[in-house]
Amino acid sequence: MLNSNQTFGQQSETAAVAHLRRRGYKILHRNYRSPFGEIDIIAMHEGVLVFIEVKARRTERFGDPKWAVTPDKQRKISMVALAYLKKHHSIDTRSRFDVVTVRQTRRAPVIEVITNAFELAYVG
Repeated sequence: MLNSNQTFGQQSETAAVAHLRRRGYKILHRNYRSPFGEIDIIAMHEGVLVFIEVKARRTERFGDPKWAVTPDKQRKISMVALAYLKKHHSIDTRSRFDVVTVRQTRRAPVIEVITNAFELAYVG
C-alpha cells in the first residue's frame, strides 16, 4: 500500500506523462531501473531520446521543485542514461535531459517542462 507521498508522486508523474504526450513526446519507459538508479521517464521527442526527471511539490515551502535536481542527482541520472544507451546500443543517438516540474494548486497541477535542463554530468 502506498503512503500519501508515494500516491502524490505517482499522480504527479501521470500528469507529467499526459502533458508530455500532448507536447508530442512518445513515452518509451516509465520508472526505468538500472543498477545505478532510476529515470522517471524515457521518451522520444522530435528525433531526440529524452531522459526526464519529474519533480513535484504540494507547496512552495521547499522552493521550486526544479532546484531539487541537484548536481548529485544529475550525476546519478547521467549514469542511468549511459547504462541505458549502452544496453540499447544507442550510444550515437542524440539525447538530452529534461526536467518536468509539477506544482499542486487548488485547481489543477501547474506543469513546466525544462528542455535540455542539464548536460551529461561527470560520472567518473
